[in-house]
Amino acid sequence: MGLEIGIIGLPNVGKSTLFNALTKLQVPAANYPFCTIEPNQGIVPIPDPRLEKIAQVTRPETLTGAAIEFVDIAGLVKGASEGEGLGNQFLSHIRQVHALAHVVRVFEDDDVVSSTGKVDPIGDIEIIDLELVLADLQTVEKRIERTTRMLKTGERAFRDELDLLNQYKETLEKGIPLRRTDLQQIADLPLLTFKPVMYIANVSEADPAGGDVLKKWAEAEQAEVLNVCAEFESELAQLEPDEAALFLDEMGMDEPALHRVIRAGLRLLDLITFYTIKGPETRSWIIPRGTLAPQAAGQIHSDMERGFIRAEVVSWDVLVQEGSFSACREKGLQRVEGKDYPVADGDVILFRFNV
Repeated sequence: MGLEIGIIGLPNVGKSTLFNALTKLQVPAANYPFCTIEPNQGIVPIPDPRLEKIAQVTRPETLTGAAIEFVDIAGLVKGASEGEGLGNQFLSHIRQVHALAHVVRVFEDDDVVSSTGKVDPIGDIEIIDLELVLADLQTVEKRIERTTRMLKTGERAFRDELDLLNQYKETLEKGIPLRRTDLQQIADLPLLTFKPVMYIANVSEADPAGGDVLKKWAEAEQAEVLNVCAEFESELAQLEPDEAALFLDEMGMDEPALHRVIRAGLRLLDLITFYTIKGPETRSWIIPRGTLAPQAAGQIHSDMERGFIRAEVVSWDVLVQEGSFSACREKGLQRVEGKDYPVADGDVILFRFNV
């Protein structure tokens, strides 16, 4: 789908280490600011036990899972909105992603220099938020000038937009990110502080719950906080699957913490998964919640959306229980849905269409 989550944070908080673990790519993770200048991008497979169970039934020649893209964006510093530390370039990278994973340093380590001179999770978040707020304020002020000029046309839409822009400005001048408000977003005005955020607390192995200090802060914007030891996860990601499974078992973990990060990313973007099993391939697809059946078909091929006739639907667990799509059809467990059907999470769908 081309949906991207940007990994942001101050320098030396563990962004690139987390990215390495997510993607198993070896990007630089040196102990100094601006090691990462151009954003590194990686396609990350989505762990999906449901897909594996479906495959046990369908026994496909090819099993293809959905993936999500993470972008490692260089560390912002105080003054980024004024260009400090290549700030304008970094802010433009943030503008291009759909959501943000804000990595916050919680661990203590004298060998890893803190850009602020101390470990202060809430203070670090406030620095980043302020830079995004200031950048948005510049954008809003420019838009206000343009919209004010357009008032002479007499169109009510420009008056309504100006009212909303002034609310943006008032909120931003108080230092409040727009995601913490109920204000409507102007579609063609890509503001940074409207982007949904989850917080990843980079904790130490000695204090795996250290990120809980962020939870009260995050509640104000209904954001998730995930405790992750990025260094541990990065080392784990380099092991062979069998070795990693044994190591997790020894640590009393049923899965890498990174699986929780990926699932949280899906929730952050409000994505759901549906499955197709026709032919030699069984595959999962991710789409925004509320997507109608023809548009879901269009994710597979544009011809399927244009020629959509109907969707034959079975829930994934029913398919696994019955053993085949035909068995579900014979027992009346298959549903036939039309153009107005919003695809549900876990649907297995056979699309019928005209070529």
